[in-house]
Amino acid sequence: MAQFGRGSAKRSKPSYFMVILGVSLVLFFLGMLGWIVINAKRLGQTFRENIEVQVYLRENINPKDSADLLSYIASQPYVKSYEYVTKDLAKKRYLQDGNTDWATVLDKNPLPASINFKIKSDYATVDSLTAITNTLSQNMSVSDVHYNKSLVMNLDSNISKISIVLLIIAVLTSVLVIFLIDNTIRLAMFSNRFLIKTMQMVGATRWFIAKPMDLRALINGLVSGLIAVAGIVAIIFVTEQWIPEVRALRDYTLLGVLFAGMILLGILISFGSTHRSVIKYLKMKLDDLY
Repeated sequence: MAQFGRGSAKRSKPSYFMVILGVSLVLFFLGMLGWIVINAKRLGQTFRENIEVQVYLRENINPKDSADLLSYIASQPYVKSYEYVTKDLAKKRYLQDGNTDWATVLDKNPLPASINFKIKSDYATVDSLTAITNTLSQNMSVSDVHYNKSLVMNLDSNISKISIVLLIIAVLTSVLVIFLIDNTIRLAMFSNRFLIKTMQMVGATRWFIAKPMDLRALINGLVSGLIAVAGIVAIIFVTEQWIPEVRALRDYTLLGVLFAGMILLGILISFGSTHRSVIKYLKMKLDDLY
């Protein structure tokens, strides 16, 4: 029996490298999907925050009234940034767009002064913008309020569709990742079944047998998660070097949550799969291990 134990222990020496490599690759692909989802979310937010509302002022408005209106708009929670456009600045921009000067036809500037502001992403919906424009239109200093309604409607529809598709893909990928990691670790533990049984047969307790393997599983999960995170960071760095515009989409908070989740997932699944495998082989009869 001693010979059997020594031979089995030698033959069933675990291949931690392959386990770590396999788990790292699976976590890496999950992390890549997570990064794509984060960028899609940030891109949608960027599109929403580029929606501009123009509040046109009445002719010959009192300077105090225009200042009060500007102060009111600037204090609203839905305003991300704002700008006061004078009649002269409006004309300058009109001409810069390639339009014909009306100086030979009109003796005064027909363009009104306006307060242009961009919306925070949470308010960039048709319902919110309708309520905002209705409220501003009731101000006596305002002649008209305008925004690109069709753009907002199309943006809402497209972002909703993309979000649903990405959510479905993320859920399916997460389930597949958990299955693959669990299967990888259980296959690695299968090669250790005789070692586990031999230790039990010489009198070792379950805790004594499981403790070093559980500890190794925690370390393997941590190392796998860190390797996967390092791979994602490298991909992000290279991508941002090739496409500098992607850097504007970077969200440190969401990336931090993604990286922490990858590491935690690697640790928990590695530990859970290893511990279940150890208990499983301890409960099996020797003949059933063949």
